[in-house]
Amino acid sequence: MKKAWRIKKNSEFQEVFKKGASFANRQLVIYYLHKSEQNHYRVGLSVSKKIGNAVVRNQVKRYIRQAFIELDLNIKKSYDIIIIARKPTKEMDFHQTKKSVNHLLYKTNLLEKK
Repeated sequence: MKKAWRIKKNSEFQEVFKKGASFANRQLVIYYLHKSEQNHYRVGLSVSKKIGNAVVRNQVKRYIRQAFIELDLNIKKSYDIIIIARKPTKEMDFHQTKKSVNHLLYKTNLLEKK
């Protein structure tokens, strides 16, 4: 995932939290906000220290980023998306993580119709 497609600033995170909508499943929480001036979606990740040590947290983030890379063509553009990992994610492999991300995107109508 290109660095330009990531949300890094705290102010941008707070804007999505305050103005956006959210949805959750057992493993992940998604916040999303429509930004009409953007031509590509941006993703911010939040993995708490409660999930595990740095190795585990970085692995969870890599899995989520890779899921977005593989789903890239199907995701609607012009959205800011924040994913927050919950405790069950530390036990999940990549395919389970991708399935969970796909479920969230489907439920929030962020996937393009085929």
